[in-house]
Amino acid sequence: MSTKNLIFTVLLVFVPISIVAHYLEWGAVAVFVTASIAILPLAAWMGAATEEIAVVAGSTLGGLLNATFGNATELIIALVALRAGLVNVVKASITGSIIGNLLLVMGLAMLLGGLRFKEQSFQPVVARVNASSMNLAVIAMLLPTAVNFTSSGIDEVTQQRLSVAVAIVLILVYGLTLLFSMKTHSYLCDVGEAEFEAGEAGHAEKPNLWLWVVVLLVATVFVAIESEFLVGSLEEATSGLGLTELFTGVIVLPIIGNAAEHATAVTVAIKNKMDLSVSVAVGSSLQIALFVAPVLVLAGWAMGQPMDLDFNPFELVAVAVAVLIANSISSDGRSNWLEGTLLLAAYAILGLAFFFHPIIEGIG
Repeated sequence: MSTKNLIFTVLLVFVPISIVAHYLEWGAVAVFVTASIAILPLAAWMGAATEEIAVVAGSTLGGLLNATFGNATELIIALVALRAGLVNVVKASITGSIIGNLLLVMGLAMLLGGLRFKEQSFQPVVARVNASSMNLAVIAMLLPTAVNFTSSGIDEVTQQRLSVAVAIVLILVYGLTLLFSMKTHSYLCDVGEAEFEAGEAGHAEKPNLWLWVVVLLVATVFVAIESEFLVGSLEEATSGLGLTELFTGVIVLPIIGNAAEHATAVTVAIKNKMDLSVSVAVGSSLQIALFVAPVLVLAGWAMGQPMDLDFNPFELVAVAVAVLIANSISSDGRSNWLEGTLLLAAYAILGLAFFFHPIIEGIG
């Protein structure tokens, strides 16, 4: 068992601890912290189950399965928060996931991979296509906000209708990106996938399909339960910890939901499989922007919650900055430890800005 898997297995002990903390009323902070830690190994098991099922399902169906469940943990947490009416936290988690994948995950991968190998390479064509898709995501987030700022008296219903229409367009684009990567231009992704199958999976025989289906279902149920604990204690716990909802949504929740994917991206980068590492980091950002965010808009519409694509301007600036620097660094298809450091520095600066944002707002 690898060190990563051992750590995630040990962390499963926090699942019963968080349940006890909730029902014995240990306090909001204790429930929030234990539920957050409990979600980490559950997300890892969901990811492992999805990959094992994908091996049996075949490349096309398996790719679709991975694309659909890649950010399932974040989607579940966001849906629970949305149902609880924490719309601003949900929006913050969307921007935070995009920023975290582009800066934190890719930065760690390039830094740690670059410390072991002087220079690493990945497909520049894929990087350019991903850059264009991320630019579209920024436009989709920017325009509804711009409409609100440039229109006098636009009502909530109109804003939501606009957001729903944009969400449908984004989901269609996401479907086309899947068609591009899995069918018409699948050869661009073949190298990374082949390396992963040979170096990471190494299946001598096909996995037990029903076993992994049960694992996926059980892990999903427990993620939903822990998400309820997390969201239920969020407001009181963040206040007790001295954190704002904005900082929690942008920084804390995305790290919790994405930890397993983060670990995978860094692990394969250290093994000089930068194609796969960049694919995990950028692919996750694209899935958040083109699939998860639109699904949440449609879910908010169905639930009667005012979920739209009218984001906090400061969040939009942060996403635009993250996309700009990530596209700039990845455009040549090569990376080193210094470029990884630059991405991490950008993430640290944005994190500090979000942490002190209420103070800045109060002074202004």
